Amino acid sequence: MSRIGFIGTGHIAAPMVRHLAGKGHEIAVTERNREVSVALAAELGVHVGEPQDVLDHAEIVFLCLRPDVAASVLEPLAFRADHQVVSVMAGVPAVRLDALCATATDRVQTIPLGYLEQGGCPLAAFGNDRLLSRLFAPENPVVKVESEAALNAHFAICAMVPGLLDLMQSGADWLAGQTGDADAAAFFTTQLMAGFLAAMDKDVAGRLAEERDALATPGTLSLQMTTALREGGAHDSLNAALTAIGKRLET
Repeated sequence: MSRIGFIGTGHIAAPMVRHLAGKGHEIAVTERNREVSVALAAELGVHVGEPQDVLDHAEIVFLCLRPDVAASVLEPLAFRADHQVVSVMAGVPAVRLDALCATATDRVQTIPLGYLEQGGCPLAAFGNDRLLSRLFAPENPVVKVESEAALNAHFAICAMVPGLLDLMQSGADWLAGQTGDADAAAFFTTQLMAGFLAAMDKDVAGRLAEERDALATPGTLSLQMTTALREGGAHDSLNAALTAIGKRLET
């Protein structure tokens, strides 16, 4: 088992802490965010300390800070050459990490979503993907990428999740308007998508298009839906949003 420290303890860090603590790792977290760190200490018995204290006692260090505060928190800290660093700070590029934790050269960048705690969360990894695999696989598959540009493209795809949830909410709202039962409409819409995705074979390239085409055959309601979304510009809007997010991550 490893000694793992978290610099920054918010909504991204908490699921990782729970996952890693469940595997028996020794965890220390900084007080930022106090509400989350206090809850984790009470729930899991993790140590809460000052950033340098957390850093000094860790073998593996997770950087979970907002980009706008990363420099002010990390610049005063003294990293060791043997530290293994996992950055989950979207918007803090590798060149900036070089300056913020220069002596610790064994690094990997990734961004998890909250359901990592339950498993099934893919982790795009730029850098030491073996470290991520050791910590989070096989429950969460690690996808190695060869460049920071490719990593940012994967981050942009992660932003599809709230977009798709927003569409699902619109569908659930429509269904509730037809039935008068908002709770049942939300349950049905959520279970419909969750059940379908859980049953889908994820190991075959092109599976998304195959599953779509198997449903959207001539004359079906499914084809009417996919056609309407394309003709209404939904796909163009998605591509435009992904491109804009990708450009934002470049800056």
